[in-house]
Amino acid sequence: MVIMRRLACLPLIAVVLLAACAPAAPQVLRLATTTSTEDSGLLAVVLPAFESKYNARVDVVAVGSGQALELGRQGDADVVLVHSRAAEDQFMADGFGAARYDVMYNDFVIVGPADDPAGVASASNAAEAFTRIAEAQTTFISRGDDSGTNAKELSVWTQAGLEPDPGSGWYRSIGQGMGETLQMANETLGYTLTDRGTYLSMASTLSALAILFGGASIAENSDPKLLNPYGVIPVSPEKVPGVNHELAESFAAWLTSPETQTAIGAFGLDTFGQPLFYPDAGSP
Repeated sequence: MVIMRRLACLPLIAVVLLAACAPAAPQVLRLATTTSTEDSGLLAVVLPAFESKYNARVDVVAVGSGQALELGRQGDADVVLVHSRAAEDQFMADGFGAARYDVMYNDFVIVGPADDPAGVASASNAAEAFTRIAEAQTTFISRGDDSGTNAKELSVWTQAGLEPDPGSGWYRSIGQGMGETLQMANETLGYTLTDRGTYLSMASTLSALAILFGGASIAENSDPKLLNPYGVIPVSPEKVPGVNHELAESFAAWLTSPETQTAIGAFGLDTFGQPLFYPDAGSP
C-alpha cells in the first residue's frame, strides 16, 4: 500500500515540476506614442529587444501626441513617447508624468508637388513658405489631429501672422495621422508639413511629392524652429493609480540606454544615407 501511494504521488510531482519550469507570462506595457514612431518603422525594429529583455509585451497605441498624452491622463497608458514639447511640459506640470527624458530628435520639412507652384523652395524660413502657400491658395493638407506635427504646423502659421480657414477650400484639415496625410498630399498635389523620418520611410510611395523646404538632410535645414525633439514620460502612479510604473521606468531607462540609442542612430542609415532619428538621451 505504501508503494502504491508513492506511485500515485508521481503525477502530482510531475505537475508541480512542470509548473515550476513553465515560463512566466509576459508583463504588459501600454505605450501611447506618436504615429511617426510607428509609421517610420522604428518601433518594429527596437521594441523586440525590450520585450525579450524584460519578458514583456508592448501594446502600442499610435496616435497624435496630444491624444497619446490624454491616454496617459486617463490611465490608459503606462508610458508615453511623444514630440510636442509644450504639451509635454504641461503634462508634467499637471503631475501626470513621473519624469521626462530626452530620447531623440529629427526635424520637420515642407513637402509638396515637384513643380512647386507656390515657390516654397526659395523661401528663407518656414513662415515665409507658409505665407507663399496661403497667397497662392494652393492645396495644403493639415493633420488637424492635435498631434505634435499639427501643433508645430499651427505655430508656423502663427509666426506667419496667418490663421488659415478650413472652409477656404485650399486648406484641408483631415484629422488623420502622418501617413494618411502624406498620402492625401500626394493624391491632391498638395503641400504639407511632415517629420522627415516618416516622409523618408514612405517616399517610395509618394511619387508626386518632394522635400521643398528643409533640405536633403537635417544639417541643411535652414530653419532651427523646425527641430523636432521626442521625449519619453512614464505616467505617475501617484496621479494615476494602477499604471505599470515599474515597467514604464524600465522602458524609459532602456530607451535612453547606450545600446538602444545606438540602434536609434543606426535606424535608416543604410537605406536612406541618414538616420531617421538622432539619439539625444539626456537628463529629465
